[in-house]
Amino acid sequence: MPTPPALFDPELLAHRRARAAAGEPAEFLRELAAAEISERLSEVNRRFQAPVIIGPRGALWAEALGLPGARLIPDAEVLDLAPGEADLIVHALALHWANDPVGQLAQARRALRPDGLFIGALFAGETLWELRQALADAEVAVTGGLSPRVAPMGEIRDLGSLLQRAGLALPVADSQRLPVSYATMIHLMRDLRAMGETSVLRDRSREPMSRALLARAAEIYAERFGDGGGRVEATFEIVYLTAWAPSPGQQKPLRPGSAAARLADALGTEERSAGEHAGGTGAGGTGAGGTGAGGTGGGRPTKPGEQDKA
Repeated sequence: MPTPPALFDPELLAHRRARAAAGEPAEFLRELAAAEISERLSEVNRRFQAPVIIGPRGALWAEALGLPGARLIPDAEVLDLAPGEADLIVHALALHWANDPVGQLAQARRALRPDGLFIGALFAGETLWELRQALADAEVAVTGGLSPRVAPMGEIRDLGSLLQRAGLALPVADSQRLPVSYATMIHLMRDLRAMGETSVLRDRSREPMSRALLARAAEIYAERFGDGGGRVEATFEIVYLTAWAPSPGQQKPLRPGSAAARLADALGTEERSAGEHAGGTGAGGTGAGGTGAGGTGGGRPTKPGEQDKA
C-alpha cells in the first residue's frame, strides 16, 4: 500500500502544543467535545474496563469522560498500542493532524477487543472557512500571490468511509457546528495559538505574515463576517466518528435497498443525493499562520451546536 504524502510536520505540531500548554491554553472546544463524547458513552450500556485515550491533553479528557484509569497515549503516526488491549478507544480531537488517518484508525482497530468501541472527534468540514477566505483574499490583494495558511480538512462523508476502510464495523459519522464569537480576527488567531492549533503544514510559507497582510485580512474579516454587534464570528465544525471492532454476534447492517420505508418519510425531511450538501460554504482547517501574539482571544460559542448527520 503506498504511503500517503506527509501534509503535516509532526515535530512542529509537538512544539506548538507544548507552547500552548506552557501558557494559558484555550480549552473550551476540547471541553465541549469531551462533554459530547461523555454523553454518548453514557448511552452505551456497558462498563469499559480497558479504555485508551489518544491525543493531547489526555488528563482533561479522562476527567471529563469519567475514565480516571484510562491509558493516555500521544497521537503519533505509530500509536503505542498492543493488539487487543482495549475495549474502548477515544481519539480526542487530534485526528485532523494525522498524515495517515486510515493508518491510525487501522491501528486502533487492531488494538480493540472484539465488539470494542472506537469513538473519535476531529475538526473538519466548515472549520475556519471564514479565516481561510479572509487570509487568501488579503494575500492576493497585498502580494499578488497565494500560499496555504489554513490546513485542509475532510468532509463528513469521506471521514465516515475511513472507518470502513480501517476494518471497523457499524460506522457512524455526524457533526456539530459551533459558531464562536471573537472581538477581532486577531483574537481568533491568538486563540488558535493557545489551542496549539496553528498551521503545521509542510508546504506552508516560511515567511512571517507581514503587518500589511495581517491588517488587510482583519479588515476583510470584519467586513464580511461581522456579527452586527462589533464582533466577528468563526465557525468550528467537529465531526464525531463512532464504530465497533467486528464480533461474530454483532448486529449486521441491513443490505442496501432492503428497507421497507424511506428514512426521509419517517423523519419528515427532504431526501438528498450523496453529492448534495445540507448547507454551508467552503471548508476550513484549524491551523492558521501564527501572528506572534500570545494569550487567549476570549472566544465564546454564540449558540448551541447545530447537528448534521451523514
